[in-house]
Amino acid sequence: MEFFEFLFGWIEDADPKALILGFSAVGAGFAMIAGIGPGIGQGFAAGKAAEAVGNNPKHGGKPATLVMLLGAAVAETSGIFSLVVAILMLFANPLVGRLGQSVGASNEIGTALILASCGLGAGLAMIAGIGPGIGQGYAAGKGAEAVGKRPKLQSVVIRTMLLGQAVAQTTGIYALIVALLLLFVNVFA
Repeated sequence: MEFFEFLFGWIEDADPKALILGFSAVGAGFAMIAGIGPGIGQGFAAGKAAEAVGNNPKHGGKPATLVMLLGAAVAETSGIFSLVVAILMLFANPLVGRLGQSVGASNEIGTALILASCGLGAGLAMIAGIGPGIGQGYAAGKGAEAVGKRPKLQSVVIRTMLLGQAVAQTTGIYALIVALLLLFVNVFA
């Protein structure tokens, strides 16, 4: 029992608003971890496009570059979702406004702890954006590679790549929905 008192005893004396903002700031930092996925995916796509240009400099350069740029832009969406959630928590935090509302806790510190945990959870949820970023970048890289080899198939390759990237984005969208629910909906009422 003393161990938990040592770890969490300070919460009773914390300012409720500061508790929410502090946990939200940590959550915003966690949300930005999702930027790892798009970074890896876009790097892979750029590498494959450069390889395609090197293998077919006369005919494959422009088509491979176009596919890489389109694919890399799509791969960035999970990073953008995470950035939006982080900015919301840092500059327009809806959780602070809910402090006066009852969310199932019997006191203000209990309510603040639940809301603070929602901010932290929203940020952690966005880490799911790593997967779509890597997957979409992989698709973009393979698309650039294919178009570098056969530039005349550019439109078919782009269509197939974009369809695959759209499907790959679903987990990023799920993460965004969970984060927004935690921030804006009183799910624990």
